[in-house]
Amino acid sequence: MHCQTIVLGAGIVGVSTALHLQARGRQVILIDRDAPGSGTSHGNAGLIERSSVIPYAFPRNVGALLRYGLNRQPDVRYSLLHLPKAAPWLLRYWRQSAPGRLAGAAADMLPLVQRCVEEHDLFIEAAELGGLVQAKGWIEVYRDPALFDQAKDEVKGLARYGLRYEILERDQLQAREQRLGSDVIGGIHWLDPKTVSDPGALTRGYAALFVKRGGQFLHGDARSLRQLDGHWQVTSQRGPVSADEVVACLGPQSAELYAPLGYHFPLGIKRGYHMHYATRGDARLEHSVCDTQGGYVLAPMARGVRLTTGIEFAASDAPGNEIQLQRCEALARQLFPALGERLDDTPWLGRRPCMPDMRPVIGPAPRHKGLWFNFGHAHHGLTLGPVTGRLLAELVTGQTPFTDPAPYSAARFD
Repeated sequence: MHCQTIVLGAGIVGVSTALHLQARGRQVILIDRDAPGSGTSHGNAGLIERSSVIPYAFPRNVGALLRYGLNRQPDVRYSLLHLPKAAPWLLRYWRQSAPGRLAGAAADMLPLVQRCVEEHDLFIEAAELGGLVQAKGWIEVYRDPALFDQAKDEVKGLARYGLRYEILERDQLQAREQRLGSDVIGGIHWLDPKTVSDPGALTRGYAALFVKRGGQFLHGDARSLRQLDGHWQVTSQRGPVSADEVVACLGPQSAELYAPLGYHFPLGIKRGYHMHYATRGDARLEHSVCDTQGGYVLAPMARGVRLTTGIEFAASDAPGNEIQLQRCEALARQLFPALGERLDDTPWLGRRPCMPDMRPVIGPAPRHKGLWFNFGHAHHGLTLGPVTGRLLAELVTGQTPFTDPAPYSAARFD
């Protein structure tokens, strides 16, 4: 089999990239060893996060660093065995989180974040997936008056981004989310983001749209990628597939492809968990809610209320560990007392692919003609999948990109 472009990886980034290439006239085959949307794209908090204009940075406050060093916080946990291996990456991340460098990362990411909702909307309408998406935003809640006051001040500093939000005092918040615990003193309701009740189903719906428009999805192993006689070849369930160009959208598995080719990108993995819960009686959670102190999100999903945890630094292939989920669950039952029994047999474990400079890798491979990268979206794979898919497709097809691609270039690490 031969096509113009192979896209490796059928998560939200890969599927979106395939759709954008297809819309620009490319004959595309999408390949993954698993079903579309079954990896990290399945297990996230379901936020299309238009309000996240400042990347998640490494804490610089000495007090915060000391607290995290004790390894007892609910939002970040680390494995002692993994820490020596992770330390160089964490140090690089810490350096890139200095105020000036963080401001630079925010400026570079803004063109992507600004377009995230509208790029999703185009696919949602075409795939008729509006039933999975809500335009109610999400709510950041606070239990500590000092932290709430600090958040109000920080929100004012975001005025130049034109974000829509409402500051909710205790009574206003309780009116909007009537089942929250009494210790919640207020919140910030971010109105621009959209929420998805089944992120995996959304990705599968986008993949179905790709196939409906004439694309092919095949099961295959990206690790079989070879360059032969000027073409790229991958082994699939239907035999070898060759193409003039290949786009690697493999998220946390990206190193399995680029390392054998001689690239050494500083890709880090932030692990995270989710669990679904029933609610007691007729209780409902109306909005996705983030506990800023606990670092977790409670989101109303098709299966129930999904709790997604913050960050765990551990070996990517290490067995799951429930410590972080248990800490967050205890806090969540105080925040939302109507949280009922668990609905999943075991917690879901996902892996977020992160670059220390808080920018994804989007663009051509520096030393291999016809090889392109689109990975490293950190906490915002669902948010940025369609918009980075568009940027990559514009570069592959020689169109004028909607924004300068230089900040995301793979050559910055080469």
